[in-house]
Amino acid sequence: MKTNRYIVMIALVFTAFISSNTTFAQSARRLTLDEAITLGLQNSKDLKLSQARIKEATASLREARERRLPDLSVSGSYLRLNQPDVNLKVKLGSSSSGSEGSGSSGGGAASSLKVEQAAYAMANLSIPVFAGFRIQHGIESAKYLTKAAELDAERDRDEVVANTIAAYSNLYKAKAALDIVKENLKQSQQRVADFSNLEKNGLMARNDLLKAELQQSNVELTLLDAENNWKITYINMNLMLGLPENTELEPDATAFVNSADAKTFEDWEGTALQNRKDIAATDYRVKATNAGVKAAKGDYYPNLALTGGYIAADIPNLVTLTNVMNGGIGLKYSPSSLWKTGSKVAQAKARRQEAEINREMLSDGIRLQVAQAYQNYLSTVKKIDVYAKAEEQANENYRIVKNKYDNSLATTTDLLDADVAQLQAKLNHAFAMADATVAYKKLQASAGVLTENNNK
Repeated sequence: MKTNRYIVMIALVFTAFISSNTTFAQSARRLTLDEAITLGLQNSKDLKLSQARIKEATASLREARERRLPDLSVSGSYLRLNQPDVNLKVKLGSSSSGSEGSGSSGGGAASSLKVEQAAYAMANLSIPVFAGFRIQHGIESAKYLTKAAELDAERDRDEVVANTIAAYSNLYKAKAALDIVKENLKQSQQRVADFSNLEKNGLMARNDLLKAELQQSNVELTLLDAENNWKITYINMNLMLGLPENTELEPDATAFVNSADAKTFEDWEGTALQNRKDIAATDYRVKATNAGVKAAKGDYYPNLALTGGYIAADIPNLVTLTNVMNGGIGLKYSPSSLWKTGSKVAQAKARRQEAEINREMLSDGIRLQVAQAYQNYLSTVKKIDVYAKAEEQANENYRIVKNKYDNSLATTTDLLDADVAQLQAKLNHAFAMADATVAYKKLQASAGVLTENNNK
C-alpha cells in the first residue's frame, strides 16, 4: 500500500512539473517590432500625461471663449431689524376724514409703523460689448497654446516610438548574447569532455585540460551574466508595453534590416527644421505671447457693457416692490491704468522675448541632435561591414587553428584564444545590425519623421 501511495505521489509531482513547464512555455511570447510599438503607444504614461495637458489647454480655451458670454448674478436676503426710526418724505393720508388729524402730516403715522423685518431679491445681467480687446486676444492666445500642447503630444509620441525601438533592440541583443553564449558553452563542454578522454589516455598534458576547464568556467560565468541581463531586459520591456512582468519575450531578428539612405546632412537638417513638432509648438507659443502683449495693452481702454436687472423687495407694514426692471449701458474706466498698465505690458513683452530666445535655442539644439544622429548612423553602418568581415576572419581563423591543433601544430592556448575571438566577433556582428537600425530610427526621430515613416 505504501508503495502504491509513493507511486501516486511521484506521478502527481511529475504531472505538476510537466504542467508547470507547459505553463512556462506558454508564457513565452513572440513579439514583433511593430507590435511592440503599438503596445508602447497604448500603454505609455508619457502619452497619457500629454493627453491630460491637451485637455487642460482645451478647457482653458473654452474658458477664454466663455468670457464673451453674459454674466448673470442673482442675490437675495432676509433681514431681521430693530425698531428703526422711519421718516417718510411722502405724506400719508388719514384713516378717517372726520378725525382731528385729517390735515396732519405723515410724520406721526410713520413713527407709529413697526418695521421688524425686510426681504429683497436682485438679478443682474451684464453683456460685455467692449473690454479693450482683452477677450479677443485671450481667445487667440488660448488657441495657440492648445495647438502647442497638441504638437507636444505628437513629439512625445515620436519619443515613445524611438524609446520602444531602442528597448526592443536591447531585448534582441540580450537574447542574441544569451543564445551565442549558450552555444559557446556547449562547445566548451564538448571540448572539456574530449580533452578529458585524451588526458586519461595519456595523450594530453594535465595543464591543457585545466586550461579548457578554466575557459568553460569563464563561459559559465558569462552565461550567468547574460541570463541576468536577459531577465532584466524583458521585465523592463514588459513594463513598457503593459504586459505581465513574467512574460518571456521572443524578439524577431528580421526586424533589424539595414536601411541604406542616400540623404546628406543638409537634407536631414532641413527636414528637421520643417517637421519637428517641438519647434512648431514653440512657434505657437511665441504667437501666444504676442497675443498676451496685446491683451495687456487692453487695460488702457475702458470697458463697455449692456446691463439689465430685476429688483423685488418686501418690508412688511411699510412697502412692497415688484416688477422693478432696469436696463442700460455701463461704462467703466480707471484712470490709474494709464500709469499702472505699463508694468503689465513690460512683463508680457519679456515673456515674448523669452519665448523667442527659447525658439532660437531649440533650433540650435535640433541642428546638433541631427548632426550627432547622422554621424552615429554613418558610423554604425560602417561597423556592420567591419564586423561582418571580422566574423568571417574569426571563423576562418578558428578553422585554421583547429586544424593545426588537430595536427599538433598549435597549442591549446591558441585554440582557446581563437574560440574566444570567434565568440566576440559573432556578438559584435549581431549587435551591429541592431545598433544600425536603432541609429537610423533615432535619425528619423531627430528629423521629426519617425512616426510618419513607421506608419507607412
